[in-house]
Amino acid sequence: MNSQISLIQQIDAFLPQTQCGLCGHRDGCLPYAKSIVEGEEANKCVPGGQPVADAIAQLLDRTYLKAEESVWPIQADGRPQRMKAIIREDECIGCTKCISACPVDAIIGSGKLMHTVLTDLCTGCELCIPPCPVDCIDLVEDINPLPTEALRLQEQNDLRLRYYAHIQREEKSRLHRKGPVVRAEINTELFAQFTAQLNNIPEIQMIEKPEQPVITLDAKTTIELAKIRTQIKKLEKQLSVRDDANKRLQLNDLQIKLAELQGV
Repeated sequence: MNSQISLIQQIDAFLPQTQCGLCGHRDGCLPYAKSIVEGEEANKCVPGGQPVADAIAQLLDRTYLKAEESVWPIQADGRPQRMKAIIREDECIGCTKCISACPVDAIIGSGKLMHTVLTDLCTGCELCIPPCPVDCIDLVEDINPLPTEALRLQEQNDLRLRYYAHIQREEKSRLHRKGPVVRAEINTELFAQFTAQLNNIPEIQMIEKPEQPVITLDAKTTIELAKIRTQIKKLEKQLSVRDDANKRLQLNDLQIKLAELQGV
């Protein structure tokens, strides 16, 4: 088991840590590394290109395969052109969907306020583009010189740390999140297993949902709860169109009553 974990870590070290999901593993590079050890072909890392496919094939003593093609031209180092996302800020509506989608937290902004991309941190993974409702995100070529191998490894380690910090925050908020998840569900247990064995990476902790006492409601209370929820939804809809102090007080009273009936 330890030898398998070590092998997965070695393969993960080759992968660019863009966490882009183009290999088919939407929750990042480590799950793809694990799948390679289990037999999946090692040529699916699009941003890593031929150099990564060849390095993994050599490590595992497998047949060399042609790397999955990228839509971008190939650079002098044999990898696809490095890209960066930029937001046309005058068109941004502040929906925060791109912020939720970024695996390395390279986008900053607040609800209903302009967002911007921290280009030094952006990996060009493209995950922020599909959820943008106003299509105000573009990809542009990274004009910086190609990194040396030492700088590339440092960049990959930094991105890995940022992604693992992102995962831990997602795990903490998972139990209380409302609405749809922009990214695919993350296999937090897998990442936690690996961070527990690495001294240079903060350990990811699994968050257990606290057990809730079972509350049995009689028919009368169940009907009353349904009525209150209906009234609350109606008031929330009305207040979303036009604010009204009296209706807001009614809403607050109903929410308190709902909590009392539910035993919260």
